[in-house]
Amino acid sequence: MILTVDIGNTNINTALYRGDKIAFVSRVETDRLRTPDQYAAEFASIFRLYGADSSDFRGAIISSVVPELTLVIKKAIEIITKCTPLILGPGVKTGLNIKIDNPAQLGADLVAGAVGAIRRYELPCLVLDMGTATKISVIDSTATYRGCTIAAGVRLALNALSSGASQLPAISLEAPENAIGTNTIDSMQSGTVLGAAAMIEGLCARLEEALGEKVKTVVATGGISGDIIPYCRMEIVHAPNLILDGLKAIYDKNCK
Repeated sequence: MILTVDIGNTNINTALYRGDKIAFVSRVETDRLRTPDQYAAEFASIFRLYGADSSDFRGAIISSVVPELTLVIKKAIEIITKCTPLILGPGVKTGLNIKIDNPAQLGADLVAGAVGAIRRYELPCLVLDMGTATKISVIDSTATYRGCTIAAGVRLALNALSSGASQLPAISLEAPENAIGTNTIDSMQSGTVLGAAAMIEGLCARLEEALGEKVKTVVATGGISGDIIPYCRMEIVHAPNLILDGLKAIYDKNCK
């Protein structure tokens, strides 16, 4: 069994692979104050929940955009699996050709998502990752990573709106029946959900124009993607485990 772990600013996503098939996927809240023992205890509970025997682990791989937690999670995994995880970063073979100003600055989550998309989808491809930030990566027809856009995530923007305007309440991420809101909640939901969908549509069109190639696939992942992409007026493939699949491919490339 291979464990893949994606450490994000909001959640830590894990998947356990038996061969090339996912046995289970789990998500825990990112907490920068927890110790390795606390994370190890939580992971062990999750493994028991899904009937996974920690003695069967052959390896693990981590991607992280939270540097202060990378070694904490690494130690937690070592405690429960007795395996030293591979940490996605410089020196790890990914097979991804990165053409940006400083390839070393590309986030590990974007690398893993791009690798997962290249293995599975027709190119050129746009990879939409909707979490704490909304990111769209551009992969051209030669499987080269050309760059990305980064915007505030949907929940981040919504929380800023609710906290910054005293008369605006907290709302759920649901679209109203009509884009023209006739009350405060419907108006906020329209602006948030339909506004995010419209931004994605507009950015994808501009990215395709800048790339100079017809984009064959737009694929979406991330915790917020399922709430937004149904309202986009374009074809988008929903792949919630894309980053974890990319991590598994990178692990295989380095450890087999």
